[in-house]
Amino acid sequence: MHIGFLGLGNMGAPMARNLLKAGHQLTVFDLSVAAVASLVEAGATAANSPAALARADVELIITMLPAAAHVKAVYLGDDGLLANAHPGVLLIDSSTIDPQSAREVAAAARQHGNPMLDAPVSGGTGGAAAGTLTFMVGGESGDFDRAQPILAAMGKNIVLCGGAGNGQAAKVANNMLLGISMIGVAEAMSLGVALGVDPKVLAGIINTSSGRCWSSDTYNPFPGVMDNVPAARGYSGGFGSDLMLKDLGLASEAAKQIRQPVILGALAQQLYQTFSTQGHGNLDFSAIINLYRKDDQA
Repeated sequence: MHIGFLGLGNMGAPMARNLLKAGHQLTVFDLSVAAVASLVEAGATAANSPAALARADVELIITMLPAAAHVKAVYLGDDGLLANAHPGVLLIDSSTIDPQSAREVAAAARQHGNPMLDAPVSGGTGGAAAGTLTFMVGGESGDFDRAQPILAAMGKNIVLCGGAGNGQAAKVANNMLLGISMIGVAEAMSLGVALGVDPKVLAGIINTSSGRCWSSDTYNPFPGVMDNVPAARGYSGGFGSDLMLKDLGLASEAAKQIRQPVILGALAQQLYQTFSTQGHGNLDFSAIINLYRKDDQA
C-alpha cells in the first residue's frame, strides 16, 4: 500500500521504518530535513509539505505530531491534509491529544469524505522500534478493520475503544494512572530505603506482594535495582517528564470538560510541574523519585 507518513520524531521515525520493512511504499514529511533524509535513505519518498504528501496518490495517511495545535494545523489548515487529500483516503492520527480535539478533527474529515481514526500508542521508543506498540483506536469498526493490517506492522496489541476520540480517552486515562503509580512507587521505595531496607530487597518484596505494578517490577525508579531502565543510566532516554506532564494536563482538561474528579491525577500533575520547573523536564518520568530521596541518596 502507498502510505503517507507525517511526523518523523522519536516515535514516528521507527514506526515509519517498520512500515517500510513490511513492504509498504512510503511518502514522508517532517520539518526536520535530517529526519526526512534518513527515511529516504531507508527507501521512502520525500514530500515538501503536508499538501504535497496528501496529493501524492497515497491510499492512507498516518500522522504522529506533538500536540493538538499541530494536529489541527496539519489537518485543518488551508494547505493542510483535508484541503488536499482525495476523498476516501483513510486518515490515522497517532498523536496523543485531548479527546475533544480528536473528535473535532474527525468530524471535519468526515465532512470532507475521509474516514478517520485516532490511534494513540503506548510502548515508548523501544516499542516503536521493535514494532510492539499498543494502539488504542477510536472510530468506526469498518475503518478499524481496514487499518488493522497497517497498524499490525507497527504494533502487537491493537484495540478498538469505541467511537471517534475514544482512543485518546483510553490513552489519557492509562497515562494518568501511570503517572500516579510511578509517584507511588517513588514514595514507597524512598521511604523503605530511608528506613534502612536495601533497595533491591525492598523491590523484590514489593514485586511479589500486593504493591506490585509495572512502575515497580518493569521500570523501577530507584537506581541500582534494575538494569536497562532509565534509573540505571541517570534517567536519560525513556519517556520524558515533560511528556508525562503534558499527558497529565490532557487528562485534567478532559476531566474538567465532563466534570469528572481526578484528585490523584491533579496532584500528580502538580508534582511533575514542580519537577519540570526545577529544570528536570528532560529526564525520564521515573526521575520523579528525586523529589523524595534525601540529599545523600540522590
